[in-house]
Amino acid sequence: MPNQIKIDKVEQSTNRLKEASGIYFASYTGMDVKQATELRKLCRETNVDYSITKNTLIKIAAKNAGYDNQFDDLLKGQIAIATSVEDPVAPARIIKNFNKDNNDVLEVVGVFVEGNLYDADKYKDLANLPTREEMIAKFASMLSQPMTVLAGTLSSTITKLAGTLTSLKEQKQ
Repeated sequence: MPNQIKIDKVEQSTNRLKEASGIYFASYTGMDVKQATELRKLCRETNVDYSITKNTLIKIAAKNAGYDNQFDDLLKGQIAIATSVEDPVAPARIIKNFNKDNNDVLEVVGVFVEGNLYDADKYKDLANLPTREEMIAKFASMLSQPMTVLAGTLSSTITKLAGTLTSLKEQKQ
């Protein structure tokens, strides 16, 4: 019989799954309390929601969110879910950095990004993508590069012209 706590947890999870642009399923077997606290802190700093909920409740929430039976194969064993609304790749970066410092204690078992379900290998590809800010900076530098080259070319041409005019003036005197 469902109690109010479970009903609230399902509602909360349903909303989280509906809003998320990136959902990461990770096995946390072997993680201690200190590591879990550290991971939660990292997630809070980057607006990533990390939670551990019973798999049966997540299955109900997924069904309510419109993902009927889509995550059932991933929800076996001790599974944590990391979601992000703003940046679908943020959880991948957090998990990658966390695993680097904690001997790969989190194992991603599946990824749901932008409406597509991927296996665990896709997580590594996503984790290595640059951040949005890095991509904007690269794009801006690529846009400004042709202008910089043009300015340098025009500057050197004007410098050569000035040098030629100066040498002609000296020859005439």
